[in-house]
Amino acid sequence: MGEYDRRNAGHRGGHNHNNRKRRYREDDEFDRRPTRRQYQEPVHVKVRKQLLAIAESPLKKIDEEVHEIATIVVDNYEDEEIRGNFLELSLQLVVEQALKIPFVAAVILAVNVKKPELANEVITRSSTILSDHFKVGAWREVKLLLRFLGCLQAILDDQGVFPVLEELFSRAVDLQTASLDDGLGLQIVKIILLTIPYIMASSASGLEELANALLEKTDIIASTPHPLEALVDPYPSSEDDDTNHQAHSIISLLQTQLQTEATQSWDLACIPRPWRKLPIENGVAPLAPTKHSLPPIIVPSTVSPGAQPQLPEMYFSVYADQDVETVPPTSNIASSILRDALVDTISTLDYNRNATAKFLIDLDCYFAPETFVKRATPFDRLREVDEGKSTWKPEDVAVDAVFSQLLQLPVPEHKLVYYHAVLTESCKIAPAAIAPSLGRAIRFLYRNVDAMDLELEYRFLDWFSHHLSNFGFTWKWTEWVDDVGLPSAKPKKAFIVGALEKEIRLSFAQRIRGTLPEPYQALITEAKEKDTPDFKYNSDHAAEMPYAPQAREVLRLLRAKAPDAEMQPYLSSIETEAAELGITEPLIPSTDAYMTAICFIGSKSLSHVLSCIERCKERLLALGPRSEAARRQIITSVMEYWSEKPGVGVNVVDKLLNYTILTPQSVINWALTDNIGKGQILTHAHIYEMVASTMHKVTNRVRQIVIARNQAELPAVQKGILDETLEKERAQMKELFSTVEDSLTGVASGVVDEMAESRDQDTEAEALLRLWGEKWLRVFRRKMAVEEAWIQEMLTKQPQEAELIDGTGEEAGELARRNGTMENQQKVEGDEDVL
Repeated sequence: MGEYDRRNAGHRGGHNHNNRKRRYREDDEFDRRPTRRQYQEPVHVKVRKQLLAIAESPLKKIDEEVHEIATIVVDNYEDEEIRGNFLELSLQLVVEQALKIPFVAAVILAVNVKKPELANEVITRSSTILSDHFKVGAWREVKLLLRFLGCLQAILDDQGVFPVLEELFSRAVDLQTASLDDGLGLQIVKIILLTIPYIMASSASGLEELANALLEKTDIIASTPHPLEALVDPYPSSEDDDTNHQAHSIISLLQTQLQTEATQSWDLACIPRPWRKLPIENGVAPLAPTKHSLPPIIVPSTVSPGAQPQLPEMYFSVYADQDVETVPPTSNIASSILRDALVDTISTLDYNRNATAKFLIDLDCYFAPETFVKRATPFDRLREVDEGKSTWKPEDVAVDAVFSQLLQLPVPEHKLVYYHAVLTESCKIAPAAIAPSLGRAIRFLYRNVDAMDLELEYRFLDWFSHHLSNFGFTWKWTEWVDDVGLPSAKPKKAFIVGALEKEIRLSFAQRIRGTLPEPYQALITEAKEKDTPDFKYNSDHAAEMPYAPQAREVLRLLRAKAPDAEMQPYLSSIETEAAELGITEPLIPSTDAYMTAICFIGSKSLSHVLSCIERCKERLLALGPRSEAARRQIITSVMEYWSEKPGVGVNVVDKLLNYTILTPQSVINWALTDNIGKGQILTHAHIYEMVASTMHKVTNRVRQIVIARNQAELPAVQKGILDETLEKERAQMKELFSTVEDSLTGVASGVVDEMAESRDQDTEAEALLRLWGEKWLRVFRRKMAVEEAWIQEMLTKQPQEAELIDGTGEEAGELARRNGTMENQQKVEGDEDVL
């Protein structure tokens, strides 16, 4: 007890007693604790943050945001850092975040009320940057800057942006007059048509006559079908197709929609108009804004086509056949305005998929109120929406825009995996809103697999498998149970089989089997569950597997990393025995034993097989010159060994191509000549992957040479070397496409040998195979047309222009020196792929 009292100074209870006497009253009222230093961020940082975040929050009133930013900038106009940052950031937002253009324009309009000279500087800079983009053919940036100036039409003198649009139209007419196949003229007209709505939605008035006159002119080009539209139609017509999908070109839709808007007093209900509430000076609104002259914008007499050939664009939607509209119909101008703004956002922010996904989720913040229903509104609840109100779901519009790029023909602007990642991130950010929308999109695409372009079908298959792998491979497979029993040549059955094969490549068979209902179990055999396929030469029955003893010795020596000299007697023994059995190409069985052993040793991982190929490459490289049949036997051995996991076999074949052990011609001949049969091979997804990947290597090689020869200040000698190489490579590319076309034409027309000799060639099965031939043929004809169009455009460009547009990290001289040895290079590319 005494100890307790001493420890607590004799006090008991839980009170904390202080011996200091309270001498003054101020001791209670004055807080002696040190105050924390107040941090105030610099004004230029505050402006930057507010401008970057403009319109992003639905909780803030946009007119207050605009007024606050404009006030800070005007009050600090003399500060060069604030003024410079504001000017730079405003125009950077215009070309990088298309959804914010009307709101940035509203800030400039508000600034113009108090500081017209600052608004004039913005307009001047915009005009200068616009002229620069015209020179290099940066057409997206041209479109976005014209849109920005269109929103500022109210403070521009005279006719504002319309003279620039007229000048652009004259260039489009010149291009179309020179060639009806020209795509750049269509792109220019599309830019004109997409600028008009923003001009008419601005606070300017009395422009109806100018807009209608321009629409009458553009109708000449916009209403004329482009000759190449049939090649990029996502739903090619077929006699065997009973679906009714009518694709429309984007430019013809725009023309029709704007003509409709002109009859409705340019309502343009979806476009936001944040400039309607401008700041008031001393309680009195300005009678008229200060106007500025638009500086001369130089449109070159010969416009540049840009980095890619401009082809007609078709409007594609995955929500086209719903009983309730969740996206704007094609008859409404909103379908084009929303789609264009979203596509620009997706394309310009490709370096940050998270930011892209966030913009897609917040789509409704950037358009007029009442354009969309509340986010994550269930589809069934849309039927309860009052008549006359919008039923458009913002998440459906966003997902639709991503799929329009993922399934764009002939090629998407970015790598397909980027669009996969955007959809995945969107689903993670807002699963309750995005997941149901993706489910309806998947069902729409699956229903239309039969009618869809083959390339789009496989893009959908790749995305579907990849997306499921990010979310536990869960899907309502029971919805497609009835299609499991279809013949393998039916597109829906081929899709299911291909999707499961892809999933197994992304995981393992046992896991995928556990996610499937009972009717699907038969599609995943026990052999697929083996991590390492069996070595077929382990059998001792000579009748079943000749050359087994020699093959096992070859396997043993390969494992021991023995030199070729020790293996040669066993391989020679196989060739001798094969000759005695009457085989005309004894090199084929010895090659089969050798390559099968390599596959067995390398079956553990990609690094194992690459290491084994690296050690054996000298012998494998020597096979091709000795026998083309032996070279193709390499492919046969690989694909037979990985017959239960053909995707792995395709990956190994791709590596062998990189080593130049195989040639593109040998791969195409193996797939579309040696094994074509009646065309059954065309129904397999992995065969399309193999052929398409091989053709891409060939076309990409030609493109690299074209870009290199277009370098500025390239010496004549090096350019001559590149021209010779280009002629040779281009001829080989054409020959390869010709081989593909000849093989596929035989299947499509039913004259391939096995079909012609068949007695039941009119059956439904062979009709389906002919349809597969037609689909394949259309894809590779389009690829050939695209490559030829690209090469022709690039060869007609000036070297300086081509360098500005295309650029390359490789010196042309170095590429020219390598051209002579390119065919024998041993470098392996893409080793990061997963086996």
